[in-house]
Amino acid sequence: MSRITGPHHTGLQVADLERSLAFYRDLLGFEVVFAWNPQAPYIGELVGYPDVDLHAAILRPPDSPVFLELLEYRNVERSPVDTATANPGTAHTAYFVDDLDALYAELTARGVPSVSPPVTPTIGPNKGGRAVYLLDPDGIRVELIES
Repeated sequence: MSRITGPHHTGLQVADLERSLAFYRDLLGFEVVFAWNPQAPYIGELVGYPDVDLHAAILRPPDSPVFLELLEYRNVERSPVDTATANPGTAHTAYFVDDLDALYAELTARGVPSVSPPVTPTIGPNKGGRAVYLLDPDGIRVELIES
């Protein structure tokens, strides 16, 4: 039987690609590896929207082999989803940080909202560390973890 051989990327649909780039690139320090507006019939077929005008950017979190893809679908009907953590179908991404409290203070001073202030896990693999859920411009949770 064939098998999965490794991770490639996580994709997030965003309302405004430039706004999301300002968050992930400018605030979180992700590197833009590739940005494009692919114009090929297979794209519409692949994503299920034949007339889509897709704008995308591939980013690399610091020191990571896995990519984050941001996708803005244009020329199709869109409606925001309720990104509350408990809703089925929603997701979050998570990243290790070296000084959570300092980064949290910097990001919240720059207007980044969070679900709560940083907490100290009392059980599990991150016991004794620090963790917080921030919200990206579309309300998608971005977890920061200091082990």
